[in-house]
Amino acid sequence: MRKLIILAALLAVFACSRKQEGYEIKVNLEGAEGSVLLERRGETGWIPVDTAEITNGTAVLQGEVNHPEDHYLSVLGERPKTILFVENAQMEVEGKVNSLEKVTVTGSKTHDEYSSVNEQIQQIGEEYMALYQEAREAAAAGDTAKAQQMMEQVEELYNSTNSIQQDFVRNNPGSYAVPYFLSRVQYGLETETLDELLSALNPELDSVATIVALKDRVEKLKTVSIGKTAPDFIMDDPGGNPIRFSDVYAQHEYTLLDFWAAWCGPCRAENPNIVAVYNDYKDKGFGVFGVSLDRDREAWLKAIEDDRLTWTHVSDLSYWNNAAAQMYVVNSIPSSLIVDRNGKIVAKNKRDEELRETVADLLK
Repeated sequence: MRKLIILAALLAVFACSRKQEGYEIKVNLEGAEGSVLLERRGETGWIPVDTAEITNGTAVLQGEVNHPEDHYLSVLGERPKTILFVENAQMEVEGKVNSLEKVTVTGSKTHDEYSSVNEQIQQIGEEYMALYQEAREAAAAGDTAKAQQMMEQVEELYNSTNSIQQDFVRNNPGSYAVPYFLSRVQYGLETETLDELLSALNPELDSVATIVALKDRVEKLKTVSIGKTAPDFIMDDPGGNPIRFSDVYAQHEYTLLDFWAAWCGPCRAENPNIVAVYNDYKDKGFGVFGVSLDRDREAWLKAIEDDRLTWTHVSDLSYWNNAAAQMYVVNSIPSSLIVDRNGKIVAKNKRDEELRETVADLLK
């Protein structure tokens, strides 16, 4: 009898300590019919993970993940999706099919961590959207001072959401929600800051695809940071003539390498500023080299003419796959940098009045 008691105790301990081999997600969506779909993001689009038929409003998804990661839940055939951090555990999703963004998720520690941050972001988002609407109304009423003041508040609130996410990353280096938040704020971070955040993460996260990609991006960004020699490249101008970047910057004291596109509204809005700075400083040694991320040749040429961009232009008409943009890790436009006569990068992403001030200071 004593042996049986000991054996039973050991089995109980084993059962309590045994690692969950996979996940089981019970989905209860009021008003849902058909099947639910679990997907994850891939490099080129959505990748289906699992589907389950809805019976009496309930569906059960099963599978296994190597580590907790963000997936997306939807009703098969419908567009709305909701994020779901899946980990090998017993999980439940409760909510209504017509408000997926408000579902309740239990059983996932990682999803709890995500929710604690996301709830703060959503609350702040509601605040700055209300202020933004007030700013528009003030502008329409002719009260530009009030509109400007409110827009400054909007920007401050928006920036605070980035700070919240960065703070979470710093304070939770082992959380599997970190890759998600880092991917959201990465483009607004300086290379040094992103590198610092990545270097402080627990080694367990090193195998997460998002972290692998971010570390690779940081290494590429380091090659085009201030003080480095700009990578050289050759690309065709509108006439089909190959132009080497180094041949262009060797002709000027300083050259602005400008990544833009005809379809890019912010780029077109910035063009008059670049034109003005160029016209004022071209005789003092300032040049511009435009790299277009267009894919429509006629639209590209028309934008050059309409915006009076009289400097050298090149493009491979490959949209975001533009070879030079890939080399310079360009993920948004307008994007630019300034190099000296030897190709040394001396400034990055100077726009509006800051561009004029930077060029004036360099050429004084």
